[in-house]
Amino acid sequence: MIETPSLVDQYCHGVLRTELGLGTFEAQLSRTEGPPAPGTTLFDTQTGFAVRRWCPPLLGLEPHCPPARYLARRRELGVLETGRRLLRGSGITTYLVDTGLPGDLTGPSELASAGAAEAREIVRLELLAEQVADTSGTVESFLANLAESVHAAAANAVAFTSVAGVRHGLALAPEPPGPGEVRGAAGRWLAGRRVGGELTDAVLLRHLLWIAVASGLPLQLHAGLGEPGQRIDRTDPVLLTDFVRATAGLGTDLVLLHGYPYHRHAAHLAGVFPHVYADSGAALVRTGARAATVLAEILELAPFGKILFSSGAHGLPELHVVGARLFREALGRVLGGWVAEGAWSLADAQRVAGMVAAGNARRVYGLE
Repeated sequence: MIETPSLVDQYCHGVLRTELGLGTFEAQLSRTEGPPAPGTTLFDTQTGFAVRRWCPPLLGLEPHCPPARYLARRRELGVLETGRRLLRGSGITTYLVDTGLPGDLTGPSELASAGAAEAREIVRLELLAEQVADTSGTVESFLANLAESVHAAAANAVAFTSVAGVRHGLALAPEPPGPGEVRGAAGRWLAGRRVGGELTDAVLLRHLLWIAVASGLPLQLHAGLGEPGQRIDRTDPVLLTDFVRATAGLGTDLVLLHGYPYHRHAAHLAGVFPHVYADSGAALVRTGARAATVLAEILELAPFGKILFSSGAHGLPELHVVGARLFREALGRVLGGWVAEGAWSLADAQRVAGMVAAGNARRVYGLE
């Protein structure tokens, strides 16, 4: 048996505070641009099957019960009690929470209370810049306030995260933009922007990344599958190679989130560059019964001290459960198989499992 008694979820979001009907639940379960095929359901996905396998027993039902019965039990218990049972049944002891998603989601303290765990905040750079823009009247005040806001956020957060790959793509020029270039881009963006408008300008995205690098906090970069309809060829982590080289030796760790279906590319970068780490989380939630295969592919290339667990969960507490249970099962299956083959000792397998489940994240994010 490979044991992982403690899990640090190094990237997730809060859960919805509202009751959910079937359609709303399915929309959160699988992020698509539209409804499922006629006559089918989004429960008929790897994620949906994993929810039906792992979550019903935590609510007093048998595994694989029908979706309608599961959702009826959810409503019977209420959203608060459902969330409490699911989160406490996940085995996650620490949540690192990206608070940058819109919607009625719980914050870190609420997530910690519901899950009887610890929680810390991850600050999303693009949202921070948009909030600063909403309250800054001039280019000069925007840039000054932005630098101050990043500095202030670094005092309380455990990491910054960026969705530059989602907003623009990861093929950004690797060097920091010059002051004149930044002022010009800020002027154009502010002049054409409505309040709440998203930041997509490549120059300002690069500027944000370099401000974050200067803070010394770990910087998480989203790669691979993400928002519905996103061009995933623009989010291959290998596109970050020049930026990774440019940031080497500066004291800031880069964590490549998600990665799938380019998880081997992320693992390769983690193997080549001392300051790069690879996420082993959200890919497992998407791949369900195939999670062990995906995890084994990450373990092919990345040093074991460079791989971090996350659930990538948002909206549904079920996704925290599925992320944790699939990770534990996949890790046990892969490492246990190597032990059975005689390739690894049980002691080494147990040590590596503890590193990936929690130890690496505690080191990278200073959680000791």
